[in-house]
Amino acid sequence: MHCKRTGATGERAMEQRDDRENQGAGATIGLNADALRGRQSVRATFRLPTEMVSLLSIAASHLGLKQKSLFDQLVENRQVLEQVAASAEGYQPSVDRRQQKTYVLSRNSLAALDLVARTHGLARDLLVEISISRLLPVLSAEQERQQNRKAVLVELEEYWQEGRVLLARTGDRLGSEDPATRQLAALVGQCERVVRELRDQVERGRAMEDYG
Repeated sequence: MHCKRTGATGERAMEQRDDRENQGAGATIGLNADALRGRQSVRATFRLPTEMVSLLSIAASHLGLKQKSLFDQLVENRQVLEQVAASAEGYQPSVDRRQQKTYVLSRNSLAALDLVARTHGLARDLLVEISISRLLPVLSAEQERQQNRKAVLVELEEYWQEGRVLLARTGDRLGSEDPATRQLAALVGQCERVVRELRDQVERGRAMEDYG
C-alpha cells in the first residue's frame, strides 16, 4: 500500500512539473499584441532627392523585393539607425531635385525613424535619405556583376552555336538515333536552357545599368 501511494504521489508531481513546463513554453512562444501591431503597415510621406527614389525602386526590383520590405530592412533596426544618424555630420545631401514620395512601411520602422531623428535633432527626411544611400555600394557591385554576366552571355552563346553546328554534323555522320548524337543533343539542349536563363537575368538587370 505504501508503495502505491508513493507512486501516485510521484505521478502527480510529474504532472505538475509538465504543466509548469507547458506554461513556460506557452509564454515563450506566445504572441504579443504590441509586437503584432508594430508589424502593421502604415503610410508616410518623405521629401527625397529624385535619385534616392529611383535607387530604392531599382534596387528593390533587381533584388526581387517589394519596396516596403526593402525600406523596412533599411530603417527598422534602431541600432543601425543610430549609426546612420551619427554619420549624418559628414554626409553631403544630394543636390538633386526633391519630390514628395509616399511609402508603405511598418509601424515599428516609422516609430524608429521618428525616435532616432528626434533624439539626434535630424530631419526625418535626411535620415531616410542617408539610409537609402547605403544601397549605393550594393547597386554598384550589382552593376559590375551585370557587365560580367553580359560578357559571359556573349561567350556562352558562341559556345551554344558551335554546339549546334557540331550536333548537325554528328547527326549527318551517325544518324539521329545514335547514342553519341542523342547525348550531344541533350548537352546542347542543356546549354540552350542556360543561355535563356542568363538572357533573362541580363534583361532584368538592364534597369540598373545606367543608374549613377
